[in-house]
Amino acid sequence: MNSWSIDHKKKLILPKDLKTKVTQIREEGHTIATLNGSFDLMHAGHLEIIYQASQVADILIVALNSDSSIQAYKSPDRPIIPLKYRLEMMTALGFVDYVTWFDETDPRRLLAEIKPNVHVNGAEYGVNCIEADVVKENGGTVHIVQLVPGLSTSQIIKKINALSNEGK
Repeated sequence: MNSWSIDHKKKLILPKDLKTKVTQIREEGHTIATLNGSFDLMHAGHLEIIYQASQVADILIVALNSDSSIQAYKSPDRPIIPLKYRLEMMTALGFVDYVTWFDETDPRRLLAEIKPNVHVNGAEYGVNCIEADVVKENGGTVHIVQLVPGLSTSQIIKKINALSNEGK
């Protein structure tokens, strides 16, 4: 019997192997959807956008921001959950086909490499998100998913902080 530390790697694509894996997927005749983000403190809002992303193409590749990337664009105090564990959680989802990661603060280089048929983004970024041009230049489209009201990692952190301050 395999352990989780081995099994979750079946869905991982090392960044150096991404181009080869994407070529294989395309040669098999599959369409590709991409979704990227930090996915720190996974919650039901994340599950909604990930599930919807899985419905717009044959294969879903989720790309996670590395820890250093998150620290550069969010806060030196983030992420709360290190990349190793965020990768494990993402690969556990049945509707995610593959997971990779990137070190930049935005995913445009990664998307230029993957050339997804569809890139999925949350409504807070809109159809004119920074990813839109590179996706469209490579023949893809951007699909927008509405947010689940009241669910965001930042809101969860604020609520936890408020709860921890109540007892003081």
